[in-house]
Amino acid sequence: MYARLTQYHVVPEKLLNFQAAFQTAVSHAREQQGYRALLALRGDASATSVEIRVISIWNSVEDLQAGEQNFYFYQALAKVMASSKGFPMIEGQEVLAADFGGQSGARDDRSMSADETQF
Repeated sequence: MYARLTQYHVVPEKLLNFQAAFQTAVSHAREQQGYRALLALRGDASATSVEIRVISIWNSVEDLQAGEQNFYFYQALAKVMASSKGFPMIEGQEVLAADFGGQSGARDDRSMSADETQF
């Protein structure tokens, strides 16, 4: 699995707009091949600026890259950037271990590569 990590500096008055744009991105991401999950993490709530890290999880680096070449990615990026200061930091990283806590608790070995570990 691979992850895209994006760090935004959100204008505090536009946090609700950011959250709405994020929800739109989730619905589009679900339509992409290899999409697994999307998280938005907020930093210290008492800070004067709102730091948000968005993590998207994909089955493979190829799926992640294909998602970046899809028009939905640029639409979503433009919408969340309208609520942000500056251009976000974006990087890809390999997921070494993950547990998404499926309802049944059963592990789906078919979607994991041989070198991945699920705890």
